[in-house]
Amino acid sequence: MSQGLPAAGSVLQRSVAAPGNQPQPQPQSPEDDDRKVRRREKNRVAAQRSRKKQTQKADKLHEEGNTEYECLEQENTMLRREIGKLTEELKHLTEALKEHEKMCPLLLCPLNFVPVPPRPDPVAGCLPR
Repeated sequence: MSQGLPAAGSVLQRSVAAPGNQPQPQPQSPEDDDRKVRRREKNRVAAQRSRKKQTQKADKLHEEGNTEYECLEQENTMLRREIGKLTEELKHLTEALKEHEKMCPLLLCPLNFVPVPPRPDPVAGCLPR
């Protein structure tokens, strides 16, 4: 057998045969027609069921996504409120410390005098940008 040519009678050779050489389809019996109709109807129903199931799955994912989004939004709002409260508390405590340092006997006593370098503003470093 030569290379590259299909063997005589092979599937490839039959599939590329000239259109005039194709075997004519056999006439179908009414039973074959009924079987074909039933098979198509069964396939149509199965396809509808599959599409419905796919749509329900997508709807469920969409619904869960919205619920999760709402929960995250609520948590974000609560955290922002907490940041605001803590920022205010930090400002208040920083002011209280500054007032205390002005009159603290430990800081004013010459025997305990240790130079205290100025501290950077703690509030500025904690605020969101």
